[in-house]
Amino acid sequence: MSAAALERQIRPIYDAIDTGSNKSAIVGCNKLLKKYPKNDLLKALKALALVRSQKVEESLVFCEEVLASKPTDDATLTAMMHVLRHLGRHADTVTMFEDALKRQPGNEELAMQTFFANVRTGNWKAGQQLATKLHKQFHADRYTYWSIMCAVLQASDSTTPANMRDLLFKLAHRLVTSAWNFTELHADRLYLHVSILKALNLYDDAQTLLESEQGQAICSRSLACDELRREIWKAKGLLQEEGKIAEERIVEKRDRNWLEFLSFLDATVPPSPQSASNGTGLSTYEETPQRIIHAREVLTNVAEKDGTRDRSGLLALLELEQRVRAHSLSSEPSRLVDLLLQYFETFGDKAACYEDLKPYITLDAEELSRWTSYLDGLPRSSSTLSSLQRLINIYKLTRYNLPTSELTVELEVPRATKLVQEYLDALPLGKDLPNTELQPADDLAILAGQVYAGLYSLAGDEAYLHNAVAVLEFASKRSPQSYLIHLQLVRILRLLGAPQPALEHYRLLNVKQVQNDTLSHYVLNRASSFSLAATGDLTYASECLESSQIYISNSQEVKIGNSQPASRRANVRQTAEFIVRAFTGEKYSQIPDFISFEDRLDNSLQRDLVKMEHVRMRITHEPINSELINLELIELKFIFDRFHHDNRDFEILPKYQPHGQPSFLTQTTLLGKQPSLGWLWVFLKIYIKALQQASDMDYSLEEKLLIGDRPKQSAASDIHIPMEERLDSRRPEELAELTADELTFYNFTTDLADWLAPYHNHTRPPPSVALAEATKQLESKSGLPPKAVEAPASNGTGNGHVKKAEDAPPVKEGPASIVGFFDHMHKRFDALVESNGSLPEILHVASLAQEALLLFSIETLRFKNASLVKIHKLGALVQNIKTIRSSALAVVGEIGAELIKIGESEGTSEKRRAFVSQCEPFLSDLGVSDSRHIPREATLTGALQITHGDVLDVAKKVTDARKKAAEGFGKGIGRVCAAHA
Repeated sequence: MSAAALERQIRPIYDAIDTGSNKSAIVGCNKLLKKYPKNDLLKALKALALVRSQKVEESLVFCEEVLASKPTDDATLTAMMHVLRHLGRHADTVTMFEDALKRQPGNEELAMQTFFANVRTGNWKAGQQLATKLHKQFHADRYTYWSIMCAVLQASDSTTPANMRDLLFKLAHRLVTSAWNFTELHADRLYLHVSILKALNLYDDAQTLLESEQGQAICSRSLACDELRREIWKAKGLLQEEGKIAEERIVEKRDRNWLEFLSFLDATVPPSPQSASNGTGLSTYEETPQRIIHAREVLTNVAEKDGTRDRSGLLALLELEQRVRAHSLSSEPSRLVDLLLQYFETFGDKAACYEDLKPYITLDAEELSRWTSYLDGLPRSSSTLSSLQRLINIYKLTRYNLPTSELTVELEVPRATKLVQEYLDALPLGKDLPNTELQPADDLAILAGQVYAGLYSLAGDEAYLHNAVAVLEFASKRSPQSYLIHLQLVRILRLLGAPQPALEHYRLLNVKQVQNDTLSHYVLNRASSFSLAATGDLTYASECLESSQIYISNSQEVKIGNSQPASRRANVRQTAEFIVRAFTGEKYSQIPDFISFEDRLDNSLQRDLVKMEHVRMRITHEPINSELINLELIELKFIFDRFHHDNRDFEILPKYQPHGQPSFLTQTTLLGKQPSLGWLWVFLKIYIKALQQASDMDYSLEEKLLIGDRPKQSAASDIHIPMEERLDSRRPEELAELTADELTFYNFTTDLADWLAPYHNHTRPPPSVALAEATKQLESKSGLPPKAVEAPASNGTGNGHVKKAEDAPPVKEGPASIVGFFDHMHKRFDALVESNGSLPEILHVASLAQEALLLFSIETLRFKNASLVKIHKLGALVQNIKTIRSSALAVVGEIGAELIKIGESEGTSEKRRAFVSQCEPFLSDLGVSDSRHIPREATLTGALQITHGDVLDVAKKVTDARKKAAEGFGKGIGRVCAAHA
């Protein structure tokens, strides 16, 4: 059959893979493989369909067969590239393309694909060498610049030794100097050239290049090059010259880029006295007062000409005055307030007004009094959209200035009520807007929610949180697209122990792609305390997996075929593909940003915090066996070797609390502690120690279980310190992120690991035995061993022979801290219940007690083997373990039973009535009559007043959620106890 006819038969397989119909693709491949059993493309496509169906072991057979045949055709190579990417075998991808290139050394397209394979894996050294060969062989200028870019990226790589970086930059400089064409108008080539000069501190050469006719032409149309020019000028101390350029652009060209204004201001007055001491201070300027006067004249003229069309001129005047004050140069004490008044008069009806002015309201008592009196004297109306926005800004700015003496319960309650009333009065302005639009009055409800959160922080009374939820739930129905309202509800509902509606509000945000990395912490921090996975409810466990999809999609592509137009192909591509595209299009200024983005995503702190929470949920739901232990241990050890980036967004929620007071985010932090890197390190140490002792795995077995490559290690981490030393370390900054109960739990796990370590080390089978068993299991799954790994030389605890019973360490009783831990947690739990502690704190203690029982089961799993215990004469140890387990099961079981009782008391009519009664003062202040006299239709979505019916609905939602959380967790504990008895 001809190649064209075969291609027509394969086309439906491409279509099936492109549409996600992997089962159909596998069936199609099977049919054609009967006719063409040696066709590599069909094997590659089947491997791809299998791996996307999560049948990894089956795909390995076809993957290895295709790699062994060393394909050279583009279709097979492309399909295999996707298979290997799914498997994480990036090194094999490079090898595959290199082998193909050796067989067709004159194929330029194949050489480029080999280069791109190295780019995708971050192998800049090989990429640089290959790009040099490409230029010698095919003589295209871009290959030289690819080589230069790879040298720069290798120099910038964190794994590159410091002494090599300067040499690499010098190599790049030599190459770019020889390649540079003085008639070249390629902006990104100039950017690359100048960035190399900057890295080598060759500022004079960079200035000469940028001041050339060619450089000026490029900078005039390239923001990236112009920004780099600014940095060069600043590094050379040419602030005055840059200021003149910026002034010309602002005045003559009417350029309103804020960077131009900052350059102009930097030439007048440094940002702060600290910058003055760093060599860019007033001593470098002559006639500073005259410069200030000139700058004021220029900016005043700009502000007058722009009027209400642009805020830049007035903002620059405020920034200038702030700097003048910082250097104690102001001779007009009232000028800053005058500018604030002028700005508010001009732009007080703009949504950005509050954020614009907040940095400049650093006033003394007299100035603050004048500013506050001005705000208090302004007319307050919400009759038009413009007046409503002005009213919102008045409330925000007034609240920002409140002194601590006025932050009392007696004064804050009327403020909150007034904000709610203003919100309700303004609702008619947006009554005809579709649900896709935000209500103009939303900020008033958000402000009220923050006032109530402040009241809770002041008084510790959950009634204020009930009021906040009532207002925000009402507002969320009138403005379904308001992410700020939903996020505030997420924070408050979690604080009330109502995780299910909190998750529902989070899902209404419709978070997409990388937003999962920046926002998922709002709902997934300490999510294991709310997880009902032990009962089979995998809601929160599924949310962990869904939020982690961004990290998976960053490492694979969805489409491979070309059967559909480009406009219909999926746009989910890994970041490495954007790097490849940037090389192809010679967008060198973008490549470092793409690489930085990929690094931040691959080494995201939130990614691994969610992973840790998922592991904690998983062990409550799945049977604990060697497979789970080994696979989780490998992944957690990888995490332990990473240098993490914190990409979480803590600024998305506005800060409307008074200046100097804790923010809304701080006031609503669950348990008063924000888990971060320190918390992650502690729990990694806890779980790695426990899983490591329960596992028979050493390095050779770990290599056997790995399908993909090991993650790239960062030179910035402390991976060179021995693992055991790192696991035993205790740093104050890590412990500071733990709650008191988590610290107690940490001490328990440490003592447990120390107690059982000698017995694990003695009874663990030799590496050769464990390796043989793992090989047998993998071969039965996949049909062939994925890797040939030799067992290491016997030493240490894995000494290659069965240890004798006489060598066993003497059995010691468990430390008192282990025996007494569960009793301590029981007392802690009872104290919280008796003192009416918050439900999240009660669940927190209960979850830690359950987790301690599970870790105890993991650590003692090995000693359930009767023959092993008999051989090594560890009967006394097992008896000791049974005693502790029996006590732990009794205590944890009692905690679970008590939680069920707490859950039964929630969700009752009495609890709902109590919730509503706590909102009665709030409702009466709004003039709402008793619910018995309000027809039910008045509470429907679309009404413009909060009613008792609205509050009753919220009360039912919250109390039912609390019931489900407490009762479900209690029942889950019962199941865990039964499973581990």
